[in-house]
Amino acid sequence: MNVHTNIPLKNYLTMKLGGSARFMTDVSTADELAAACRNAKSQNLPFFVLGGGSNVIATDNGFNGLVIRNRIPGFDVLEDTASGAIIKIGAGEDWDETVAKTVQMGLSGIEAMSAIPGTVGAAPVQNIGAYGQELAETFVSLEAYDSETDQFVILENADCGFSYRHSIFRGEQSGRYAICSVTLKLFKSPPQPPFYEAVERYFNEHGITLFTAANVRDAVIAIRSEKLPDPSERPNTGSFFKNAIIDDWQLTELQKNWPDIPYYELDGKQVKIPTGWLIEQVGLKGQLLHGMRVHDKNALVLINESAASYSDLAAARDEIMAKVRDTFRITIEQEPLQV
Repeated sequence: MNVHTNIPLKNYLTMKLGGSARFMTDVSTADELAAACRNAKSQNLPFFVLGGGSNVIATDNGFNGLVIRNRIPGFDVLEDTASGAIIKIGAGEDWDETVAKTVQMGLSGIEAMSAIPGTVGAAPVQNIGAYGQELAETFVSLEAYDSETDQFVILENADCGFSYRHSIFRGEQSGRYAICSVTLKLFKSPPQPPFYEAVERYFNEHGITLFTAANVRDAVIAIRSEKLPDPSERPNTGSFFKNAIIDDWQLTELQKNWPDIPYYELDGKQVKIPTGWLIEQVGLKGQLLHGMRVHDKNALVLINESAASYSDLAAARDEIMAKVRDTFRITIEQEPLQV
């Protein structure tokens, strides 16, 4: 295992900001991952497992510990039946390449999460989701190294505490587990309407009436390419803010002043409000704040045009959050993890 020192994190994060990691190493097996975690713990150093760096930001102080770049491969069909398949995927595999492979196999369940950057191991941390699907719906289990007990464990769906863009891995158990593989249950039946509004609109505009996982994937890729800038060309982390979750009574109050406020019902007691809409209403869509551009096609996205440091990003983030809070009395939340 090669361990490198004083590595600039901005070279490994799609926002292209942040200080240096004191130590960094790559791992390609579960045993190497466990050994790296043990090594850090033996020296009383924190560790952080990094995937593609597309949903992580780092402060100017960097990370005074060991950053472990997870490159564990694997794609194994554990079960194949008339109705679907159970597949175990290495945590270091590229997420979108995995989606493409399952769609080519005629499987559905994750096709609407096409073109999400990052690795498979990062997917359960965030409980990623897009266009009407989220990981928790197809997630069976994962294998992880438990740094508290120094052993490999299997965590089932119910163990992971999945909720909207959240899990125990970024919550109460943050820093405890290092994910080795993820197992999903996918389906051979085609996706069924109604689809997410943007996908439905795409199908109508293109006269698509045959609904397959491949058609959904193509639609999502086309939609995302219009709304989300390529991080290799314009540094960003995708959606920088989570959509807002508010109580029904708050929506009723807001509708008095904004009768056209868009929302999606959740559980009968809460609704989801598109945070991009909130940011647009306070006049910040397309604006340049402290070197960060609020994307003119999707106000959830912050693009690093000229920010020189994390403090510039933090200033832009805080200004946006303050304006939304002052106008709507809604506190929006940052989506990317922070090293």
